[in-house]
Amino acid sequence: MCIIVFLKRRKMMKSRIIGTGSYVPPKVLTNFDLEKKVDTSDEWITSRSGIRERRIVERDVATSDLGAQAALRALEMAGLSPEDLDVIITGTNTPDMLFPCTSCFIQAKIGAKRATGFDVSAGCTSFIHTLSLADKFIKEDPRRKVMVLGAEVMSKVMDWKDRGTCVLFGDGAGAVILTGEEGERGILSTHLHSDGSLWELLYMPGGGSANPSSRDTVDKNLHCLKMAGNQLFKVAVRALAEVSQEAMHLMASRAKTLTT
Repeated sequence: MCIIVFLKRRKMMKSRIIGTGSYVPPKVLTNFDLEKKVDTSDEWITSRSGIRERRIVERDVATSDLGAQAALRALEMAGLSPEDLDVIITGTNTPDMLFPCTSCFIQAKIGAKRATGFDVSAGCTSFIHTLSLADKFIKEDPRRKVMVLGAEVMSKVMDWKDRGTCVLFGDGAGAVILTGEEGERGILSTHLHSDGSLWELLYMPGGGSANPSSRDTVDKNLHCLKMAGNQLFKVAVRALAEVSQEAMHLMASRAKTLTT
């Protein structure tokens, strides 16, 4: 479980978001569409998740295609050109390929020739991990312009017969650009935790070194997301409360130090 805190503080150089952008594919898949695919209903989905529709890519669209569009919109808002970027970090669990990284594909598609790039895969917290890394790059050199993306094409790793997962996920991308600025607002602290013993709550077994891609892994449907939703929800709620308290205790401790 991860959390990043944005709060007011005495003026100092901090990582600040100066541009945001997002992109979703045009194709809409509604709950009523899903009623025709699996044993579910609009009422069942909305009452449990609040979701009424999700966006789905066409077959020939990759994660980097969505990320590139979000990146260009973030650059426009920030008033920057692609060549102004120093670093591109993409948080994704559905990369274009195992390598090269999706960030490099995005770099090429938007023309960010000066930027280095790499990916982070950390489940639902991938974007938060990338934001934390961006903060560290900027602490080393506040002049840096770092783009952070969260981009997923989950529709391509869904088991469309599993109503416990296929109703929850869709496709899209978001991007932010950070740099170092003086002021009252910015990233004050990051709190990152993992528990590898709970891996079976959310995973995709096929395609890695444990279960290399083969006819057998395809036949066994191992290249689709597996999730124990009820258990995962309970763990996530408890962990979010704990890490929020951790962040607030740190802020309170810092505030006390500043006033003494």
